[in-house]
Amino acid sequence: MITVNNLAIQFGKRVLFQDVNLKFTPGNCYGIIGANGAGKSTFLKAISGQIDPNHGTIALGPGERLSVLSQDHFAFDEFTVMDTVLMGHTVLWDIMKEKDALYSKPDFSDADGIRVSELEEKFAELEGWNAESDAANLLSGLGIKEDLHYMMMKDLSGKQKVRVLLAKALFGKPDNLLLDEPTNDLDLETVMWLENYLSEFENTVLVVSHDRHFLDSVCTHTVDIDYGKTELFAGNYSFWYESSQLALRQQQQQNKKAEEKRKELMEFIQRFSANVAKSKQTTSRKKMLEKLNVEEIKPSSRRYPGIIFTPDREPGNKILEVRGLEKSVDGTLLFKDVNFTVEKDDKIVFLSRDPRAMTAFFEIINDVVKADKGTFEWGQTITTAYLPLDNSAFFNTDMNLIDWLAQFSEDTSELYLKGFLGKMLFSGEELLKSASVLSGGEKMRCMIARMMMKNANTMILDSPTNHLDLESIQAFNNTLKAFKGNILMSSHDHEFIETVCNRVIELTPNGIIDKMMDYDDYITDERVKALREKLYRS
Repeated sequence: MITVNNLAIQFGKRVLFQDVNLKFTPGNCYGIIGANGAGKSTFLKAISGQIDPNHGTIALGPGERLSVLSQDHFAFDEFTVMDTVLMGHTVLWDIMKEKDALYSKPDFSDADGIRVSELEEKFAELEGWNAESDAANLLSGLGIKEDLHYMMMKDLSGKQKVRVLLAKALFGKPDNLLLDEPTNDLDLETVMWLENYLSEFENTVLVVSHDRHFLDSVCTHTVDIDYGKTELFAGNYSFWYESSQLALRQQQQQNKKAEEKRKELMEFIQRFSANVAKSKQTTSRKKMLEKLNVEEIKPSSRRYPGIIFTPDREPGNKILEVRGLEKSVDGTLLFKDVNFTVEKDDKIVFLSRDPRAMTAFFEIINDVVKADKGTFEWGQTITTAYLPLDNSAFFNTDMNLIDWLAQFSEDTSELYLKGFLGKMLFSGEELLKSASVLSGGEKMRCMIARMMMKNANTMILDSPTNHLDLESIQAFNNTLKAFKGNILMSSHDHEFIETVCNRVIELTPNGIIDKMMDYDDYITDERVKALREKLYRS
């Protein structure tokens, strides 16, 4: 349990939040949401003691242990993978180290013997004899194979380190667990493993994430940090979003009677609760929505960008034909024998165990790089808008945002350009910022504005949610669901894929898997699983 009393944090004159009074209880998972810069990570740092609040107190339950997902990927470079994970249970680790030190003493005394006996008793109480096997199970679940368990951390890749540090945070089932963007650098299969693990976790969890499917799968509550205020709501992210949008619409309907609004809200709660009960990710804890007080539903003051794609023309019958494409990078074969035809209304997600494969494929069909073998041909009616994975080359300039966007437009009038930038939440002095100093999220919003101006009927999107906040992701997702053209995309966002795409193509070194099915069905289909293993193993 974590109790927060009268918490206030500010940096200089900027107040992140104040008068925060919250209690986080065992058996619940709390998703911390808020716009970029609202203070989500700062809130977790205050709870973990990494920073001191300006006012207020934070207290754990008596004797409780707190575990935090480390963001320092180099802090444990001189330790083995196994020791790094074991260090996550600080009490057990200290006992192990003290025991080892006493046993290695050349002048082992009677007092040392008594102390060792005490330590052995505590060690057994903490199930220390199972510690290494428990740590190994965690590592394996997170995709760290057994041959890596006793390697030095410094010899691991960045993505492997992320998984080890996550295992460290989870090890020993801490009473209170703080996770800041735990799904970063995890593949979709490992994210699913983590979702299942946390759904069964019986203690207190606080998590910051931009992955809506992950938040929906694990969270029983939502903490919204919005314009200096922090409020706690029952339900996961989707419930918070949909209910806040409903409340906002009601607020705008001035003539609607109070009892009519209450009835509409109650019907929404009942409908959402029924959907949650049927979902694949449900836990018994989520049934608490059925008991939700309707007064807890309030409109959000969050701002969402206006992402609108309007194709100039409808696609013809021929969209894209791909024949025999093959590509290797740095001596590694990414894919071969890629043959397929894109049909009207196809919205395709491209998958691979090697993310370089999707980027290479998109670069080929956009004439950025050449394939080693094969051909592709677009239909004459097709116009494309491409969102690349790496957009850094677009921003090596000191031009302000208006001049930057003008490079990609036939209409260079300020009024026209400001309209697109305004839809992406740039206004006032922000329009005069240098393109070279933009944050990752700001660059992505500029790239989306550039795409909107193209009025294309085919979208090519390489990891479109990277660097975006939840509001931008939600707006992007909503517009793609309604898009009247074709979409070819890759993504780590489960919700994005499931709600947008109707076809899955997986690129492997030994051919492709091409299925006209929803993503959830694809990842659970046993025949697809067997075929995947065969193609990656061949």
